[in-house]
Parts: sequence; structure tokens; C-alpha cells
Amino acid sequence: MTGLGGVVPTAPVRLRVWGFEVYDARLWTPRGFRYGQALQQPFALELQYLRKLEGSAIASRSIDEMRRVGSFTDAQAQAWLVAMRELFPNVSAGERITGVNLPGEGAEFWVNGQRVGVVKDVNFARLFFGIWLDERTSEPKMRAQLLQGLQP
Repeated sequence: MTGLGGVVPTAPVRLRVWGFEVYDARLWTPRGFRYGQALQQPFALELQYLRKLEGSAIASRSIDEMRRVGSFTDAQAQAWLVAMRELFPNVSAGERITGVNLPGEGAEFWVNGQRVGVVKDVNFARLFFGIWLDERTSEPKMRAQLLQGLQP
């Protein structure tokens, strides 16, 4: 993750859905990171997949989860879905997709350590990372575990 010097990972947090293990999530944050002001700071969220998933399914589920944390237009949803489908490949167990928050710019994505592109939209970044970090997340236990030990 180029451009994020001095970041420290949180312990991995496993997402299970209906008994299936989906991925391990880790937050990579710089020293002094405050999660209450997360979007004003650079950080990375890494998902290491534990099973095979289609990139298009990851993108669609991301839109569904983003709707839980904020509102956006159908036009935005379509544009973001197209962008994520271009960026998110089909994944197998052990592969990683990492999103990097670019304050004031949007979100940059990496797949298995290779940069794949950027969504230049701060609203996208706020809602995308909100899937894990917003209080309205569908996985409040996971959020609490990811933020454990970080400053509010």
C-alpha cells in the first residue's frame, strides 16, 4: 500500500454470514488515527477472502451495504456499481482487496498488492468505508472489533 507510511494493522476480524466464513478484515491506520474523523485521514481497509466470490457480487453487496449507512441517487448507485465491477475481480481464498481512503479525493483500490484504480468521489469513500466504520453498519460487532484500541 504505497503512500501510507507508518501504518499499523489492527488484529484481523472475521466476517461470518449464515455460518460461512467470508473474509478477514484489517484496518491499517497511521499513528494518532481517530476513527471519529476517519475520512479526514488516510487509512486502509484490507479484506482477505476466505472463499471464492465473484467481483460483481462483491460490488452489488457493497451498494446494498452502502444504502444502510447513507442515501444516494440511483444515478450514483449505477456509476459506483460500474466502477466497482471494473475494480473488483473474482477472488479466491487467500486473495486480498484493499481500499485506501484518500481524504478529500475518494478511494483507491489494490488487489493482492497491485493498484487497480481510484473512485474519485468523497461521497463514495464515506459510504464505502462506512460499510465497516459507520455506526449504522450491518455488522456492529465487527465494527467494534476493528476499532478496538483506536482513539474515538
